[in-house]
Amino acid sequence: MTPQRGRLYVVSAPSGAGKTSLLKALIERVPSIQFSVSYTTRKPRPNEVPGRDYHFVSAARFHEMAANNEFLEHAQVFDNSYGTGVRAVEEALANGELLLLEIDWQGARQVRARVPEASSIFILPPTRRALEQRLKGRSTDSDAVIKRRLQDAADDIGHWSEFDHVVINDRFEQALEDLQAIVDGRGGQLLAGRPEVARLAESLINP
Repeated sequence: MTPQRGRLYVVSAPSGAGKTSLLKALIERVPSIQFSVSYTTRKPRPNEVPGRDYHFVSAARFHEMAANNEFLEHAQVFDNSYGTGVRAVEEALANGELLLLEIDWQGARQVRARVPEASSIFILPPTRRALEQRLKGRSTDSDAVIKRRLQDAADDIGHWSEFDHVVINDRFEQALEDLQAIVDGRGGQLLAGRPEVARLAESLINP
């Protein structure tokens, strides 16, 4: 018998929302879901394993793949390129797998155009103050750097309404429960259109 088609979850968030920690915890809690491994032209870091963290390719190979429409989505980030291979995603979905794609809102927009049945999730911080505290990170960062990070985060937050669901990362365990509920098909209470999300997003963008 042909397996039931899998599901693709596209997760985006502004910097400082705690997305990476939540997704790692979700993978541990739901072993049947796995990360989609992206392609990149940047060099591997010392602790990174090719094929596990990224597929590391040359710039020439990346551009060849892009020209051949081998990416579900791709983008230039500073001096490096990143992309999601369409073949791997299609094979995973055809095999009935649950796949998690962690990308920015621009990539999410590309994926929705190519895979309209994908479920998209946006993660928000609970308050402007919490966002500022998370973005400050090391105390050595200058005020100008922090200000730019806040502006970048606000720009990202402005796209929350393009997503199917919104998770507010106030208490980590609750946010994790909410993510799992969406993956389990119980995310009806977490739709992006609920009124409190619009109010929160407005307060984050225009404090």
